[in-house]
Amino acid sequence: MLLHNFIVLEGIDGAGTSTQLDMIKNNPGTERFLFTAEPTSAETGRFLRRMLSGEIGISNETAAYLFAADRNEHVNGRLRVEDDRKLLTGIREATEKGMTVISDRYLFSSLAYQSINCSPDVPRMLNSLFPLPSLLVYLDIKPEDALKRIDGRGEREIYEKKDFLEKTVEQYRLILDEYGGEKGNGMRILRLDATKSREEINSVIMGEIRALETKS
Repeated sequence: MLLHNFIVLEGIDGAGTSTQLDMIKNNPGTERFLFTAEPTSAETGRFLRRMLSGEIGISNETAAYLFAADRNEHVNGRLRVEDDRKLLTGIREATEKGMTVISDRYLFSSLAYQSINCSPDVPRMLNSLFPLPSLLVYLDIKPEDALKRIDGRGEREIYEKKDFLEKTVEQYRLILDEYGGEKGNGMRILRLDATKSREEINSVIMGEIRALETKS
């Protein structure tokens, strides 16, 4: 099923999803928008961020289960919002109340990243019951270009390696093709060149968001 008023930004590390989330927030007319990211800032997500930094070592299958658990709180937990329209948990409740939720990453990240070092059946099974967003924006970038951005901001996380990101890009392309058909259940997929200027990318994204608002 589709979750209306729910928009997801996806791409490998360094693609610019976090930058676009912040830019959308600064656009006029987004007062009823809530902004969020995965892993979440809730208790489950904070543990995952320690894992991503390399502080905690766990098996790939365990990571897949933990990401799904965090996502369940993100979607189905009670609505929790911090200052500056930051949603911690409760995507479903927020959209049912008429708010638009923009998320930096969602289940597509799990399907792409967790399918590499464990059986693809595991993340697919764990994420099969989550609703799809009405709009998925994928920022496409080559791993070498993404890593230049990452190295410019400091230390790398455990997945931020060229060979791993190359495999992740391939997984994303397979996923987008798959969900571009019947499995997407009408979800709009927008693929953008992440090497274009952030302003140009943001203008296209905002145009898509406004179009969705007009239809709803």
